[in-house]
Amino acid sequence: MAAASGEETVAFDINRSHKPVFHALIDARGKFGGDRPALIDGDDRVLTYEEIIRAALALGHALKRGTKVGESVGIMLPTGAASVIAFFGVSAYGRVPAMLNFTSGLAGIRSALKTAKIKRIVTARRFVELAKAEPIVEAMQGHYDIVYLEDVREKLSIIDKAFAAVGTFIPSLVARNAMHSTPAVILFTSGTEGEPKGVALSHGNLLANVEQVRAHLPLYETDILFNPLPTFHCFGLTVGSLMPLLLGIKVVCHPTPLQPHEIVRRVRETKSTILLSTDTFISQYARAGEQGDLNSLRLTVCGAERLRDETRQLLRKKYSIELLEGYGVTEAAPVVAANQPDANRHGTVGRLMADMEARLEPVEGIPNAGRLFVKGPNVMLGYIKADNPGVIQPPEGGWHDTGDVVSIDDEGFIAIKGRVKRFAKIGGETVSLAVVESIASALWPDHAHAAISIPDGRKGEQIVLVTTNKDANRHDLVGWAHNHGVAEIAVPRRIVTVADIPVLGTGKTDYVKIEKEVRADAVTS
Repeated sequence: MAAASGEETVAFDINRSHKPVFHALIDARGKFGGDRPALIDGDDRVLTYEEIIRAALALGHALKRGTKVGESVGIMLPTGAASVIAFFGVSAYGRVPAMLNFTSGLAGIRSALKTAKIKRIVTARRFVELAKAEPIVEAMQGHYDIVYLEDVREKLSIIDKAFAAVGTFIPSLVARNAMHSTPAVILFTSGTEGEPKGVALSHGNLLANVEQVRAHLPLYETDILFNPLPTFHCFGLTVGSLMPLLLGIKVVCHPTPLQPHEIVRRVRETKSTILLSTDTFISQYARAGEQGDLNSLRLTVCGAERLRDETRQLLRKKYSIELLEGYGVTEAAPVVAANQPDANRHGTVGRLMADMEARLEPVEGIPNAGRLFVKGPNVMLGYIKADNPGVIQPPEGGWHDTGDVVSIDDEGFIAIKGRVKRFAKIGGETVSLAVVESIASALWPDHAHAAISIPDGRKGEQIVLVTTNKDANRHDLVGWAHNHGVAEIAVPRRIVTVADIPVLGTGKTDYVKIEKEVRADAVTS
């Protein structure tokens, strides 16, 4: 990893992760200076390290009343200063922030609250109004203690402010010195394949992943990181929010990834150098911007879903930007692998983070690849499942089963073939649904596509392509497959056109919703 002038290359050091997350923030203030601008909020308000720490200590002291050490406290806020301050405030006093996915609807939120045994939810009136989440909040009133940040700020007591004042100068007198191996946050799986599970990550897990990314990518104190990803998503929390603050990198927060024109404008105006995104979102930003709008970016890292060749070509042609594809899972805090500027192999997600191990288990019908298991200091404490609320179930032997089928070449580059559940069995043959989507994307790059499999009485399963291209037809798909050496079995039997492909708040395709809609359509048609 090349270092900028006056800056040192930092090797991975596991000892840096042996502390509570809040204490890591205190250390960052000591290293970079309390009056250093650390975060730019969605309204362009700038906060220093000193302001973030003081606000977190005051808010955390007020929020801890009525809760006990180790208890989970729900945080339902968009990406921004409020979410970051609430996270550190809850953590500073030994409670465990549980980041709630407010896009998952009432059923998803209720499931998360039950799973993590959450009684108190921290949110903001302004956010509830803008997100049109009043029905969700009203349904939870009376069942949970809903705390609004505006009310807390108005009612901060002299004692709350005193604790903040003392803690700002002597943190050890106020903040709880939690073990690095204890829970630091609870996140929830996306629910793309069923009911969400709680994922308990320790202080050490989060800080280890920050150190792994630091050792893997060239990151400098002069960088400005733009983060539009939600903090209920591990990529948005660890890499987008914690990492820049802990490494002295200014972070620009944006409350939603769904505003391409606003995001392009703010990237240009803030002169951001690093952008975190997904394939779905970065392609929207690229189309929304004008030539030169994204010229300040030197690192654009995409994860959470497959990066399409069409997206790479668009960014390269319009902005001369080379995208870096990475791979992560919530259970690994989240970054598992990533390409690097000087080792960027298209079609792969790069190489493993430092101090991680990987093993592959064979999958029937899929040659030269296997089911990926990972192990390392960033791998979770364990799952918390709905049928056993509040109980952390550790991964067996420390190995996490990602559920993804991958190949790993001789140089360690990992290529994702698809999720185990994203393969169809057709007449005894195994077909990757990701390949089906790739065919559609190559033919119709300006449209969105999703492939699913549904039962078929004759061949076991059949593939259905859901697309926003109203002119899509099977004949073109067959022709493309023949011309590119793809077996015709990978061509979908049926095509369904829709106005939009539903996505989750993380940017991932919502396959559960798509499958339900296709099955319902099949019943009514």
